[in-house]
Amino acid sequence: MERLQDFLNYKISLGDTLELTPKLIFITVFAFFVTWFVLRLFKRIVYRTLSEDAKLKFSGIFTFVNYFVYVVVVLITFDTLGIKVTALFAASAALLVGVGLALQTFIQDIISGIFIIADQSVNVGDIVEVDGQVGRVVNITLRTTRAVNRENKVLIIPNHKFLTSILFNWTENGSLTRELIHVGVAYNSDMDKVTALLIGIAANHPKVLKNPPPKVLFNNFGDSSLELTLVFTMNRSFEANAVKSDLRFNILARFRKEGIEIPFPQRVVTMQALPPEASIKD
Repeated sequence: MERLQDFLNYKISLGDTLELTPKLIFITVFAFFVTWFVLRLFKRIVYRTLSEDAKLKFSGIFTFVNYFVYVVVVLITFDTLGIKVTALFAASAALLVGVGLALQTFIQDIISGIFIIADQSVNVGDIVEVDGQVGRVVNITLRTTRAVNRENKVLIIPNHKFLTSILFNWTENGSLTRELIHVGVAYNSDMDKVTALLIGIAANHPKVLKNPPPKVLFNNFGDSSLELTLVFTMNRSFEANAVKSDLRFNILARFRKEGIEIPFPQRVVTMQALPPEASIKD
C-alpha cells in the first residue's frame, strides 16, 4: 500500500512552476471522463426536444460549450490539487496576449455565430445579401456561413459580417418578393398604351405571379424621358435577375414593334462661324 502511495505521489518536475504526480494525472483523466459523460448525457436530453434542423444549428454551440467546460474543469482540477494556476498564467502572459490578438477575429466569428443561431436571424434556405453578395444559405456553422450564389459559386461568409455589415434577408418575411424594372419613354408616347404593354409583358411571363398583378408606377418627368417603373411579384427571388433580363428583352422588342421610343440623353452643339473681319491675335 505504501508503495502505491509513493507511486501516486511521485513528483515529476516540469520547470520551476509545475509539478505532476501520477495521482494528479489519474484525477485529471477521471475529471475529464466525468465531464465527457455529463456533457454527452446533457446533449442527448436536449436533442430529444429539438427538430432535425435545430440539431444542426445547435451542434456548433454545443461544440463551443464543450471546449469551454473542459478548460474550466482543467483549471479547477489544477487549482484543487495545489497547482498555482496564476503562476502558469503569469509565465505565459505574453504568449496568451499574442494568441488572443491572433484569434480576435476567430473569437468574434464564434460569438457572432452563437447570436445568429440563437436569434435565428439567418436560417438554412434563406436568401441573404451581405456586402453586395447574394446567396442562398446552405450551411451555418459556429464560425462561418456557406451560401451558393446565382453562378453556383460557394460564398464562405465569416459570421461577424452579419453583425458588422448591413444584412438583407430576402426571405425572412416569406418567399414572395417585389421586383422592379425601370423604363423611360419619350414625352410624346401614349401612356395608356405603354402601361398596358408593360403590364401584359410582365403578366405573360411564367415566373411572374398573377396575384398580386403587375402594375406600372409613374416616377418622374425626366430630362429626356417619362420615367416609369414596372412592379411585379415573384416567389423565386433567387431567379429575379434572369426574369428581369427576359422582361427587358421583351419590352425592347415590343416597343420597337409598336414604335414606342426609348429616348437617350442628347446634346445639341451649335457652331458659329467667325465674321470675315475677325482675326486672332497672338
